[in-house]
Amino acid sequence: MDTLFLKSEDFFKFLDRISLDYELYVPCKINTTAKVKCDFGFSLPAEDYFLEKYTQLNEESIIFNEYRSIEPARTYFTPCKEEVSQYFCEDKKAKERPLAVYGIKNCDIFSLKIQDWVFLGPDVVDQQYKERRQSALIISGDCTAFKEACFCRAFDINPFVEEGFDFNLSPLNNGFLVDIATQKAKDIADSIKEVFSPATAGQLSGRASKRELVVRRLEEHLAQHKIPKKETLKDIVTSGYSSKIWQEQMKTCVECGGCVFMCDTCHCFLLSDEPVGENARRLRLWDGCLFKNFTLVAGGANPLKMRYMRLRNRYLKKFDFFIDNMGIQACCGCGRCIDVCPGKIDIRYILRRLYEEKYIPAA
Repeated sequence: MDTLFLKSEDFFKFLDRISLDYELYVPCKINTTAKVKCDFGFSLPAEDYFLEKYTQLNEESIIFNEYRSIEPARTYFTPCKEEVSQYFCEDKKAKERPLAVYGIKNCDIFSLKIQDWVFLGPDVVDQQYKERRQSALIISGDCTAFKEACFCRAFDINPFVEEGFDFNLSPLNNGFLVDIATQKAKDIADSIKEVFSPATAGQLSGRASKRELVVRRLEEHLAQHKIPKKETLKDIVTSGYSSKIWQEQMKTCVECGGCVFMCDTCHCFLLSDEPVGENARRLRLWDGCLFKNFTLVAGGANPLKMRYMRLRNRYLKKFDFFIDNMGIQACCGCGRCIDVCPGKIDIRYILRRLYEEKYIPAA
């Protein structure tokens, strides 16, 4: 993997080159007056980022996002609503430009492992997903800060990427270190090689120091939350099947679906047919296990008819099923579900309570 230096004044030449071949999405900051409560006295940023089409933004609006954006990465590979009728897919494929997504973080890269396992096998391959993933250009970036809800390091996921990207950007005072990990990224870099220069030892050392600082600050913050280590997740969730925490937490749930729709690793969907004149089209729509009708079957039976059962099922899927079948948990610690929940249901709190019930005797 090559690492080059890109000056700040050449940054938009880099983006312009990518936009020639790709439908490029870039981060911009959302104006918000929301105040996020940071636990344990930490002073943490509350701004949010959203990814927009590069061609629809002014240069002043495009920034380097310090941490993950609002929307999950899966948005770009399995849209929340899309037609899957064969004739439409063939027509759409001819019109659809390959995607380039700038602003992806390591939690998103981790989550794509889950999406790939679901949609690329081991049993069935989703062709639309496969084509988008293979043609996409992933432009990731180091996290230089974190939100109160971020907890990736609890699962040993770093706030910087080491795999699963094409380009990675690491901000320095006057530009970016650019890691080039794939041939298609190298081809783009070679076509504008005049904007790059070799990375110096001092720049590489400076990046390493910045990364270490973010990791240290994040771990100091997470130490206060006492989130269980990933090695214990399967044990505490399965042994906590009858825990009172499920019913306790669901008292504030309004079944809005925010947690499943904003989740980076959720992937469930339903198929729906809609009339179009004398014909019909088939749609794939995001679905989620927190909805009452998710497990409703013919005759009206519902094995997960109570909300607390559906919450428990979500945790069993993430921390039992996927650990059994993939060897990793289906949670990347992005904290989007925490940010979006109007009922203030916090996955970190639930995992901590399950751990305490399992391993810490009551006084």
